[in-house]
Amino acid sequence: VPALVLMWLMVTVSIALAGCAVGPNFRSPKVQVPPAWRGVGGPQPAQPSAETPSLSVATGGPTEVVDWWRSFNDPELNSLVGRAMASNLDLALAKARIRQARASRGVASSSLWPTVDASASYRRSYSGSSSSGVSTSSSSPDSTAGGGSIGSAENDLFRAGLDAAWELDIFGGKRRNVEAAEADLQAVVEDRRDVLVSLAAEVGNNYASLRSLQQQLVIARNNLETQRHSAEIARKRFEAGYVSGLDVASANAQVATLEAQVPVLESSIQATIYSLGVLLGQEPGALAQELMTPAMIPVTPPAVPVGLPSELLLRRPDIRKADAQLHAATARIGVATADLFPKISLTGSLGFSSSDLTNLANWSSRFWSMGPTVSWALFDGGKIRSNIEVQNALQEQALLTYRATVLTALKEVETALVAYSKEQDRRRALVVAVEQSRRAVDLAQKLYVAGKTDYLNVLTAQRSQYVSEDSLVQSVRSLTTDLIVLYKALGGGWEHEAGKD
Repeated sequence: VPALVLMWLMVTVSIALAGCAVGPNFRSPKVQVPPAWRGVGGPQPAQPSAETPSLSVATGGPTEVVDWWRSFNDPELNSLVGRAMASNLDLALAKARIRQARASRGVASSSLWPTVDASASYRRSYSGSSSSGVSTSSSSPDSTAGGGSIGSAENDLFRAGLDAAWELDIFGGKRRNVEAAEADLQAVVEDRRDVLVSLAAEVGNNYASLRSLQQQLVIARNNLETQRHSAEIARKRFEAGYVSGLDVASANAQVATLEAQVPVLESSIQATIYSLGVLLGQEPGALAQELMTPAMIPVTPPAVPVGLPSELLLRRPDIRKADAQLHAATARIGVATADLFPKISLTGSLGFSSSDLTNLANWSSRFWSMGPTVSWALFDGGKIRSNIEVQNALQEQALLTYRATVLTALKEVETALVAYSKEQDRRRALVVAVEQSRRAVDLAQKLYVAGKTDYLNVLTAQRSQYVSEDSLVQSVRSLTTDLIVLYKALGGGWEHEAGKD
């Protein structure tokens, strides 16, 4: 009875101390962020349009950032992103890591509860006494003749029961371990969300590149036809004796140069389609028929909501992951600190034991035992305190990683804002360049046919037109990809999938 009273007293004390745990309590670190983005608030177009989209601060409606790809109003892009999020292999791998982390949390949580084992055994033993009084035993007794044996016995023992053990978490070490496991799980969840952000951006960038390459191929082929027509004019004028063979050679060289560009673009188109197929978890050529037909580059929306810098701390998965890793490192200081204190366990056994199987279930065959066990590392050569120091150092590293992650995120957004804004300026200049180069080609061809200029001016004008048109397509692509990079830097693209974590 005193042992039972002592056991319940220890359980009561353990429950009373359940709210206490050694080690520091975690609080998300405070970091200073600017009140607004430097790249927002400068001169904006008077009337934003698809050609001159503006940047805006929008804190109340984050839908554009959450599902940013829908802002391009491209059904094919929406379909590709949706299928990638359903079938991408890197995303499936991230999901498997979540299951692993969740199971690890379950392992940590199980240590808070008692363990109960059931056992049953049967033993047959033999003991014999020699004349010198030394006892021997064997499970297969031999004859005692001539051995000086003065007595022997064979015994059966049947046993069945339960064994229980419970290590009381008086100082909170186990609870800190569960806290660390929970934070580890959250870090893995944020890692999956980071994969979602990167995946959506990668699909968007590849799709924009594909449409850009297809437009560049169309421009190259159109210019090639123009060059062939010009070369034919030069040939006829040469045969008529109006010009020298230099014009013909120059025209043919320009035709060959453009012909060389076509297979390069065709190869890049195929490679981009293959990349999109792999991103969707399919074989490389699975999307060839679907995407081979040229289409326009996704058009940027008229306004882009970028929010406030403080929102990054709540939205970007890499920052949230760093915060969770810091939480786990802080909790592990408590796990290590708990080793400084004694460990108290309650153990007990309950069951039946009998030499006769028919009597095993009788109440008179019962047995039980219970009692506490206390262990305390009085001397370990400084191992425990060194481990505490290790965990403190790991927490400091995690804190520095968190701060570095925040700074990197701020830099990425500011860089993306500048790139997006400056690309708008470049695009507007290229629109003018294309218009003027087309006019120059038309004038040069008319003057050449009239015999008022040489063919070099025609070639120069045509090259300028091709370069301007190709550069404009690349600028439109860059404007789209810069916006995608901005959305990625803002941490958009994972919220609608959060329920699947």
